[in-house]
Amino acid sequence: MSAVECSSIATHDLSDKSTTNASKRGNGNVNNNNSARSSRVGSATSAESNSTCVLAEQRFGWQGFRPQWLQRFATAKWALFWLCICGALQGLIVNGFINVVISTIERRFGLRSRQTGLVASGYDLASFACLVPVTYFGGKKGASKPLFIGIGMLLMGMGSLVFSLPHFLVGSYRATIAESNVCEPDSILNGTESAQNGCYADAEEGGVLSENLTWTVWFFFAAQLLHGAGASPLFTLGVTYIDENVSKKMSSVYLGFYYTMAIIGPAIGYVLGGQLLLIYTDFFTMDAADLSLTSESKVWIGAWWIGFVFAAVACVLVAIPIIGYPKSLPGAEKLQLAKVSEAHAAQSVERGDGAKRSGRFGKLLHDVWTLSKNPTFVFLNLAGATEGLVIAGFAAFLPKQIENQFSISPVISALVMGVISVPAGGGGTFLGGYLVKKWNLACRGIIRMCLLATVVATFFTSCFMLTCPNMGFAGVTVDYPTTNSLNRGTAKQLPNLEAACNRNCGCIRSNYDPVCGANGVMYYSPCFAGCSEEQSAGHLMHFSNCSCVEAAERPTATNAMCESKCHNLPYFVAICFMLMLFTFLATMPALSATLRCVQDEQRSFALGIQWIKVRLLGTIPAPLIFGALIDESCVLWHESCDKQAGGACLVYDNFYISRYMWILALLGKLCSVFFFLGAWWFYVPPTKFPDAKEENEN
Repeated sequence: MSAVECSSIATHDLSDKSTTNASKRGNGNVNNNNSARSSRVGSATSAESNSTCVLAEQRFGWQGFRPQWLQRFATAKWALFWLCICGALQGLIVNGFINVVISTIERRFGLRSRQTGLVASGYDLASFACLVPVTYFGGKKGASKPLFIGIGMLLMGMGSLVFSLPHFLVGSYRATIAESNVCEPDSILNGTESAQNGCYADAEEGGVLSENLTWTVWFFFAAQLLHGAGASPLFTLGVTYIDENVSKKMSSVYLGFYYTMAIIGPAIGYVLGGQLLLIYTDFFTMDAADLSLTSESKVWIGAWWIGFVFAAVACVLVAIPIIGYPKSLPGAEKLQLAKVSEAHAAQSVERGDGAKRSGRFGKLLHDVWTLSKNPTFVFLNLAGATEGLVIAGFAAFLPKQIENQFSISPVISALVMGVISVPAGGGGTFLGGYLVKKWNLACRGIIRMCLLATVVATFFTSCFMLTCPNMGFAGVTVDYPTTNSLNRGTAKQLPNLEAACNRNCGCIRSNYDPVCGANGVMYYSPCFAGCSEEQSAGHLMHFSNCSCVEAAERPTATNAMCESKCHNLPYFVAICFMLMLFTFLATMPALSATLRCVQDEQRSFALGIQWIKVRLLGTIPAPLIFGALIDESCVLWHESCDKQAGGACLVYDNFYISRYMWILALLGKLCSVFFFLGAWWFYVPPTKFPDAKEENEN
């Protein structure tokens, strides 16, 4: 219905009503009040016409299909519901599934942490590139923010599908190339000749481990680019869409729900992704029991790809209702008029100069210049960047650090991350938004709250000081037991897997198949443990007559991880929980402070500028920095027959991996404290800003 049609219908209907009402009253009464009634009819006609036109533009639906029964969904609560699903899916995929499978795809495709760090950064690179056009054009008057968000969800679904493609493009996974990986003293092959001939034999058999699969990193990187491009409208246009359609008092609560779901999404991803890793990656074509493998084995590869296939379908389905939402919900104009600006005072004064400029490019430059002269906004951006660096680094590599530090499987590590992130991340985010509403904090009080929460979180970075001694790994972290010198501590710089007990066994380094000896020490393979006999017992393989295993009862080994004697995991979980709680406690208040310290018409663009700085200075370099330092703590790399293929890290030094994580977390938190302090110190409230009592009345 056009505006003209809408106006004529409204005028006709109202004229009929006024005529009917007039006939019911006396003629004298009509004459006496004719002038007043005409005035009322004219104003009422205009109001009714505008209301009807607004409702026509604010109906829920797709193109011409906007039936009345669908209009129950055209409310802020339903819009929040669908946006929460979008935020949860983004967190489920990017910060959940991907972080859970990092160590798995490293082993499966022979990637290093530097390469997976590049994969993790791909998300932020694409988001960085898309933020300015998305926030500028999506934030313009008349632009449909739900349309931008819906298209973004379709791109995220495409990215998830691309991420799963390497599983279908490579051959079936084989845990070990050799059918028998035991010690064969009569073998003619030994030393270098053994390794070379072993590689030739493997190539003839089509062995997967000798194949160079590092090219798959570009599929993962491209998928992350699609994820980043698709998610760029979610926490910029999505935030402003919520803020524009609810009251100022309820804005922090709605945004608290939104960001809480964005935190719960990764938690669900950790738990669900961990459970999917219990399924063997090639369960369609082979049974893990036939290979005598369990999820506790170091060479186990779980079904990392399943979650991404289902996530792709979910993204497409949720994009449909999001695209159906109007540019603004009914009643949004009235809510906007009732809001009082808390923009930085100096920025308010310069508003008039920007209006004099003409042209889109001139307006864009003026907006950037105005925001850059707002010290509170600048310091909040820098604080967001340092917080983003810490959070992005933890999200990508904390599950891996927990897995290696406490000698647990990726499945248990994912569950631990879920236990920490659900109550701490989600609860902290929601609690932060609730406290802003409960205490009715103004912009200065909100920044002070962020500062105090970050100071407390800084002390809890000490959780990374809780370390476990390196698990005994023969020839790497400890000498072979036959040498009688078990020096458990920091790992050796030059691991030596050969000893007198396995020198004549013809062992091949490309056949990584770790076993746990009866003496509690891990060995690179049954061959390097000197085991000459093997026997399948259900899901495990038992090896006997192991010349390198000295035990009180018998020299045997099994293809499982040795049980760790370190019991620091519960203490680490408790302190890390507090670290995450106070870290995420500041996220919602920091967002509210950012929205309040800028002009209303600049909020979408301001969030875009903030996310650019957060990406550029924080989340883009974070996985690369964390990945490089984690690689530095590696003491044993997997060696494949293709020297150009690289290889995943097999053993880390627990002391260095924990110290690197602690140093990065501490430096990031100290910088955040300084930047929040600067934002609070330089904030200048508007001169006519109402006090708390007046704000409550409004």
